[in-house]
Amino acid sequence: MVQTRSNGNIQAKIKLRSNPPIANGRPSKKRASDGNIEIDTKRPRIADETDRTRWRLLDESGRLTWHYLEDDEAVKEWPQSIADKWYLNLDTDLPELPKPKKPLDAVNNGLAFFEKLQLPSGEWGCEYGGPMFLLPGVVIAWYVTKTPIPWYVATEIKNYLFARANPEDGGWGLHIEGESTVFGTSLNYTVLRLVGVDPEHPVMVKARNTLHKLGTATHAPHWAKFWLSLLGVCKWDIVNPIPPEIWLLPDWVPFAPWRWWIHMRQVFLPMGYLFDKKWTCEETDVIRGLRQELFCEEWDTIDWAGNRNSICSIDNYHPKSMALNMVNWALVNVWSWIRPNFLKTRANDWVSKLIDMEDANTDYADLAPVNAALNTVVCYIRDGAESYSFKRHIERLEDAMWVNAEGMFCNGTNGVQCWDTSFLIQAAVDAGVEQDARWRPMLNKALAFLDDQQIRENCKDQETCYRQQRKGAWAFSTRDQGYAVCDCVSEALKSVILLQKTPGYPQLLDDERIFDAVDTILTYQNKSGACSSYEPTRGSERIEVLNAAEVFGKIMVEYDYVECTTAVVTALSLFKKHWPDHRAEEIEAFVKRSVAWIKTAQQTDGSWYGNWGICYTYATMFALESLKSIGEKYNNSYYSKRGCDYLISRQREDGGWSESYRSCEGMIYTEHPTGSQVVMTAWALIALMHADYPDIEPIKRGIRLIMDRQQANGEWKQEAIEGVFNKSCMISYPNYKFTFTMKALGMFATKYPNETVV
Repeated sequence: MVQTRSNGNIQAKIKLRSNPPIANGRPSKKRASDGNIEIDTKRPRIADETDRTRWRLLDESGRLTWHYLEDDEAVKEWPQSIADKWYLNLDTDLPELPKPKKPLDAVNNGLAFFEKLQLPSGEWGCEYGGPMFLLPGVVIAWYVTKTPIPWYVATEIKNYLFARANPEDGGWGLHIEGESTVFGTSLNYTVLRLVGVDPEHPVMVKARNTLHKLGTATHAPHWAKFWLSLLGVCKWDIVNPIPPEIWLLPDWVPFAPWRWWIHMRQVFLPMGYLFDKKWTCEETDVIRGLRQELFCEEWDTIDWAGNRNSICSIDNYHPKSMALNMVNWALVNVWSWIRPNFLKTRANDWVSKLIDMEDANTDYADLAPVNAALNTVVCYIRDGAESYSFKRHIERLEDAMWVNAEGMFCNGTNGVQCWDTSFLIQAAVDAGVEQDARWRPMLNKALAFLDDQQIRENCKDQETCYRQQRKGAWAFSTRDQGYAVCDCVSEALKSVILLQKTPGYPQLLDDERIFDAVDTILTYQNKSGACSSYEPTRGSERIEVLNAAEVFGKIMVEYDYVECTTAVVTALSLFKKHWPDHRAEEIEAFVKRSVAWIKTAQQTDGSWYGNWGICYTYATMFALESLKSIGEKYNNSYYSKRGCDYLISRQREDGGWSESYRSCEGMIYTEHPTGSQVVMTAWALIALMHADYPDIEPIKRGIRLIMDRQQANGEWKQEAIEGVFNKSCMISYPNYKFTFTMKALGMFATKYPNETVV
């Protein structure tokens, strides 16, 4: 198992950030930076590289932060774990395992490897990168608040961005597999300058040329213009208005912000506050340099207001509507002149209180890195550099930072701990190894982690700050982050039930806690019968006319998702088997309506569109699982048969499946140019086996491919990116190549125990 560090006096030597002191049940007002932190106040400096053997991942009850040990004694006292080495692509010295002869052998080899990555608290961690607009927000927040950037952080940020520059034109895209955009290139070029890279470095010259060809930073989308204006690289006149007064709209207004998707409202909340202040950081030589480098024109001659709606076509995935353009015109040319001061003050005060509620309900971790970075700047401006709120934000920004073999970047959240741990448990159960004494310690630790991470109370001021019920739920990452998501709740609940109903496992969650989870799940159903993600849909899709982000689609409200709906259906179905009397009629009606919606969501070719994974393969797997939960399979269901036939039509000659992120963007199945992927292959096989597809040969061919791709030490290598959000932005789920491959192999082993594959 992974080793954890010893306590002793090592903590002071490695300069770990401490949790805030507690006094009388609440954080004290002592500065969060007091104690063990030693800050370098020099300007950022960078080196060619850091010593990768000095990086350590610290696990504090699921909170994961990376630390660089500059002290030789600290290195000796806190040795690198196998997980640390694997994340950094260092030699793990793991032995070769016996070559598997059967799928179950491959599962055991996979578990033997994956067990080594289990962290001390019982979870699995991994990078959750891919989007290229997250890191700039954090680095800009550091810079504008004069937060020192240690040389090793600056170095690894530089290394990551150098590694992820487009090999052809040197730019950066919306995500790591995307083509170069003004959004990605302008912001990541800026990051490199802020961490100390010389503008005449060849990487910078190449990126700058590409940016200029794309139209310069004047043609960046809204979010990029906002961050650059905060820096003073652009003038605020180039930013379309973000009026804080919108938060004063009565709740009954059809487009009131509480009806928006949670990510949009939590991002635009601090954006409105900062836009209204028109605050800009202190001018520096770097900022003066960026004013020359990001534009072709002389900075003083740029028509900032005239470029408010300028955007490069490659960035303009969701063009602004005519209605939004009219609203923006009215806000700039009318409202800005007649706006009364009392309303401005009232709006900013209310926005400020909502920001404080978000911080309090997440212990300053916040929903995700974008609003976390923005809230950090708000607290710096409003409360001051010595305030607890600002200092705690700076500490919490570390939660989203990750280091891998390429360098340091920003994850999409503070991790995927609960999500991936749940899928590992299910993979083990599907393989029938949960009662094997060899894996019981690993699974016991995983169960204990989910026990610890269950959210035990609703948000303070839940109604006031428009939060969804969450008592008994699980978040995507950790309890501290505190945002319940219906499929995260459902997958964790299934995992807990599966283990606790297996003889010999401790009953860590009593019935009342199980009921709390179910009661929360039952609040998620939409009128359509489907489920969304963080909360039921609150507003009409017509609110998309106010989508100002430009680079994302379907972002303004919650939508119906096949994946989320299936997770809820299967969780409720499993719960009903063991507790048939708890809200039985409601659960039966819920499941019936949900599956009816899933049937209506089937495409004409038999597939389902995926919103959180790539793409048709992913959603079709979930849809066929939901049909199985009510007894509908290939031989008795029109919908299941069409879904299976669709998947079979996409199988490649080598037995695998391959789908590109382009499917998500264009909504047409598109094969990945690199060929078959083990993750997509596993998804397709799981779907076919759920549906009892009658021909075993295509399934055997896919299983053979997965087994052939397994390495001698039990792992699978990373292939193409696996996840997506908002149709256009891809995100990595590296643990999927373990959890879903082992699930597919395990399902085959239990379903066809006498079949040979190799």
